Amino acid sequence: MPSKQRGPAYVIGVGMTKFIKPRGKVDYTELGFEAGVKALLDAQINYDDVDQGVACYCYGDSTCGQRVFYQFGMTSIPIYNVNNNCSTGSTGLAMARTLVGSGAADCVMVVGFEKMMPGSLQTFFNDRENPTGTTIKMMEKTRGITNSPGAAQMFGNAGREYMEKYGAKAEDFAEIARVNHAHSPKNPYSQFQQVYTLDQVKGAPMIFEPLTKLQCCPTSDGGAAAIVVSQAFLDARPHLKEQAVQIAGQCLATDAPSLFSKSSIDLMGYEMTQFAVAKATEEAGVKATDAQVVELHDCFSANEMVVIDALGLCPKGKAHELVRNGDITYGGKYVINPSGGLISKGHPLGATGIAQCAELVWHLRGWANNRNVPNTSVCLQHNLGLGGAVVVAVYKRADGRAAPLLDDDEVGRRNKLGYNPATEAKGFTKEQATSVRSRTKKSDWALQDTEEKVEARF
Repeated sequence: MPSKQRGPAYVIGVGMTKFIKPRGKVDYTELGFEAGVKALLDAQINYDDVDQGVACYCYGDSTCGQRVFYQFGMTSIPIYNVNNNCSTGSTGLAMARTLVGSGAADCVMVVGFEKMMPGSLQTFFNDRENPTGTTIKMMEKTRGITNSPGAAQMFGNAGREYMEKYGAKAEDFAEIARVNHAHSPKNPYSQFQQVYTLDQVKGAPMIFEPLTKLQCCPTSDGGAAAIVVSQAFLDARPHLKEQAVQIAGQCLATDAPSLFSKSSIDLMGYEMTQFAVAKATEEAGVKATDAQVVELHDCFSANEMVVIDALGLCPKGKAHELVRNGDITYGGKYVINPSGGLISKGHPLGATGIAQCAELVWHLRGWANNRNVPNTSVCLQHNLGLGGAVVVAVYKRADGRAAPLLDDDEVGRRNKLGYNPATEAKGFTKEQATSVRSRTKKSDWALQDTEEKVEARF
């Protein structure tokens, strides 16, 4: 790993769409435009201030990123299209931080979007080797394959191994899902707002032991965006320092040979998560256990269990004890997935990592007042993609302090929007959208009727 000192990078703007069931009613152009406008409004900048763009998506043709970004302006900046499976959004954030930290850019806009198909994830290219084919072959060799959805089998097998090795029970996995669903109603962007009892989670249709339907994330349509800037960019705009959040440590990692150790836990990228969290926390000068708020990749409750362990939030093999002690929710040691997590918030692949970032930014600003965690000063993010890639990031306030607690009126005054986007999912006006689009290089032909479609939903 290079040891060269990098410059700091800050998130000064975030924006999200609501995550919704994939019914083909909203196109990716709309999702990306809505999220991007909101992030630019939040950052109080114009698209002309953006040096480079990163587009994050898995299901789409080659230059969907340009199609989305051209709606803000055709300013000739570099635009990168990123596909890194379920960690695509956070991979885009890691790219932005690298560009800013290296001095290649002062302001990078990252937009993630996904228009998905209903049902389980599918493979569209059947005439070539599947990138996770070696993973599937190892699962077949060690645990066998059933007719259940493939992802549920892979992560469910990791859960089974955790039960066999460490004594976790099926009820522990159900409790993880219960907690995530309980958190979700306070996030206005969540796909699901229902609260379930433990018995309801346990009694839902079984997908693959020990995972019931309510322990599996849904497919989703959605968008999210973030503006990542340099110290110089922030210094030139001192009025933004109170809302700037530093990416204090971050690591994008891929798999080690242990992936194929014949362990179902290792097969889900356990070691690369360990590697990434060690690097990210070392860079940030903290321990994982210093975090008060954690957004982690709970595509299935079994993965949350394994990731709690891999991140070092508990002693090895003790994640289920953390769950039993109530230490993953309010009043416990950590609050994990206050957004509702992937299980309840939804999982539009390209937007997921950026949505995690938005949630943590809101907490550190003190804007997430309806789901506040007192004295939050360190937040931890984990976003995983099989195949594989993982991004772990540590976030801190730019001023190094603990987050204040601001009411909605104060937030609306500070952001000049008149409302708090952390607690209310509102839209924007035509005038607001115009104010953040390029002043000199905008193209109404590139925009087409996207703005009208987005505003009509508000």
